[in-house]
Amino acid sequence: MASPVDSLPSADLVARGLADLRRGRETAAALLVAVARARLEDLGTPVPALPGPLDPCPELRLYRLLRRTHPTDAYSRYNALLRQIVSYTRARAPGATRTPPARRNPTRGVLSAR
Repeated sequence: MASPVDSLPSADLVARGLADLRRGRETAAALLVAVARARLEDLGTPVPALPGPLDPCPELRLYRLLRRTHPTDAYSRYNALLRQIVSYTRARAPGATRTPPARRNPTRGVLSAR
């Protein structure tokens, strides 16, 4: 049976990232979950440690991975992934409601605090 969390925006990306971290794989999804570790853990989702002893900064590791795999649009992909994880964590937040897209405030910043 699917949980309500499974239907949230980018839930598949988060699940893939968690699975990759458990397997010790450094993928874009795994690094994105690592970027959001504190927020995800606040929401009750345990996040495994990043693989490897190198640079502990998941943001930088994610950007470097995207730059290797998508050299012409790494910055756009990086920002798109950040928007996805922010959307997911906001939807998971206690008291979050799904507002139809037409009713959202387009002037509100994606990464601004509530």
